[in-house]
Amino acid sequence: MGFHEVRFPTNLSFGSIGGPERRTEIVTLVNGFEERNSLWAHSRRRYDAGVALRSLDDIQALLAFFEARRGQLYGFRWKDWADYRSCPATASPGPKDQPLGIGDGISREFALVKTYRSGSEQYVRPVAKPVAGSVKVAVAGAVLVEGAGFSVDETRGARHARRGPCRRRRGHGGVRVRRAGAVRYRPDPDLDGLPSRQARFRAFR
Repeated sequence: MGFHEVRFPTNLSFGSIGGPERRTEIVTLVNGFEERNSLWAHSRRRYDAGVALRSLDDIQALLAFFEARRGQLYGFRWKDWADYRSCPATASPGPKDQPLGIGDGISREFALVKTYRSGSEQYVRPVAKPVAGSVKVAVAGAVLVEGAGFSVDETRGARHARRGPCRRRRGHGGVRVRRAGAVRYRPDPDLDGLPSRQARFRAFR
């Protein structure tokens, strides 16, 4: 799968509309009850940046970005302005925002995730494209320094510890720009207007 490690211009994505969607299969039984089955393990995002275009310069920048990605051929990074931090929108990201795992003395790689909670239910979403220098990590309450205590794979969203955390020590993390999500263009042939079609995107992970 082709991917360019470049982010869609944030001045064009700011003001865009969109968000998560899920695919659920619903079957109505003869007795009137329903059976439901979730077809996707994780939600996918869909965005429309066409509403954020404000000038001819914006349209030209959009066209240039579209052509450089060869349309839908290559994916790219996208900043979701509604959900780009490991903490609430009005708070400052910190190294203890999200649980990342519990040490066993051996494991050195931990995936970056964000947990969404509502009542007794929760959903853990993988963070696949953290922005360079934005990840903060703490183990057993002690804040680690990137480069000395841990490193980050910015293409996969994995954190590597210099040594495996001791048994039962909890690791936490925070991300300032939580996720420059991986998306691709989603031109819609049923909609008129070239710039409008070239400003629609779908997340693929």
